[in-house]
Amino acid sequence: MSAITSPRAENISIGELSKLSGVNIETIRYYERIKMLPAPPRTATGRRVYGPAEKRTLAFIRRSRDLGFTLEEIRALLDLGGPERASCADVYKIASAHLAKVRGKLSDLAKLEAILAETVAGCSSGAAPDCPVLDVLDAGRQSD
Repeated sequence: MSAITSPRAENISIGELSKLSGVNIETIRYYERIKMLPAPPRTATGRRVYGPAEKRTLAFIRRSRDLGFTLEEIRALLDLGGPERASCADVYKIASAHLAKVRGKLSDLAKLEAILAETVAGCSSGAAPDCPVLDVLDAGRQSD
């Protein structure tokens, strides 16, 4: 990621960081509390100020979350020291474990899709009292 080159690069407010990153202010504060994002320096009046490093870390966290990585996995990736210091072998361990989880979810979703497609195909658009979709969703209804 490229560094910010504006004159305000070292003086980004939390609100501005939120707008730039698309991450809610409370989420930024949460990431600071759990030490995912380093605590930023503060002005004499106590206002948080961020720079390119914090913006880059926050973008990394957000993208990782978008890809389904857990906070623990992201913390492990961040602890590796970033792209300039992390070994590919260490990243591989984390990413391959995540890939296995993604593949498991895809398999579960494919099974769910097949069940729903079959169930929906059995539905009529009429007002019949027995609905196969509700039967599948309501386990108690099936035992009646």
